[in-house]
Amino acid sequence: MLFGVDIASMVLGGVAAGMVLFIVSVGLSVTMGLMGFVNLAHGAFAMLGGYIIVLSMRYWGIGFVPALIIGFFLTAAVSMVFERLLYRRLYRAGELDQVLFTIGLVFIFIATLTLVVGPETQPLTLPSALQGQLDLGFIRYRTYSIFLIAVGIVIVLGLWLGFERTRFGAQIRAAVDNRRMAESLGINIDRLFAVTFGFGSGMAALGGGLGAEFLGLDPQYALKYLVYFLIVVAVGGLGRVTGVFYASLIIGVLDFVLKKYVPQGGTLFIYVLTILLLLWRPQGLFGKPS
Repeated sequence: MLFGVDIASMVLGGVAAGMVLFIVSVGLSVTMGLMGFVNLAHGAFAMLGGYIIVLSMRYWGIGFVPALIIGFFLTAAVSMVFERLLYRRLYRAGELDQVLFTIGLVFIFIATLTLVVGPETQPLTLPSALQGQLDLGFIRYRTYSIFLIAVGIVIVLGLWLGFERTRFGAQIRAAVDNRRMAESLGINIDRLFAVTFGFGSGMAALGGGLGAEFLGLDPQYALKYLVYFLIVVAVGGLGRVTGVFYASLIIGVLDFVLKKYVPQGGTLFIYVLTILLLLWRPQGLFGKPS
């Protein structure tokens, strides 16, 4: 019985972590698939959104949900300015230029937040309704983790419906699959890029705020979790919402279990497994062959 409870606890914890990975990474998957741009600064927007959410709650007394909404829209707006003034100039540049630019942007974000806010980890104060434990019948588990799982399910269903059932989603899918064909059909690619980039960054901000309670939030966040975001995208496939969702769950649960039983080598195992997977299927587990 205790063994079964322990397994359930690890699975729930891994799924909750996977939901945060999904919320942050899905925007990166879509923008990389759509734009073909190597954006290593995606985690910086997650970090920025997390800081906006945490600090607005602490200093302005804003509630948790309104802070999440503010973090989403404010980060989306900032990212669209970056896309218009900086990113757009490098869409046709080589991968090395894109990598150097975005990693440089990450260090600018880190230095700015360290200078303005400080190097300390920023705690997220949860509302009383999300504290404590919830009785699920077979186990009592952290209320906030169950909340994250529920939010993740709502978001993946909303994104799936948005991508599969709306005209805008059809435009994104068309541009991801064949950009030139999409342009020939009259789709405004520049506007599509800007809106998608802003939405993806807003989603990253949402994940940065929601995950601050157990992933932590400090100026090194964008570098600390960059590899995880890239692994999720690589395994899930570029531009594939459901693929990123499945990959996030797999990696979240695997990471949670390995850190419990192999704390010294769990992360290394995930890296090696990812390399072997990409050697076998370069498009990822759920991506379409090129």
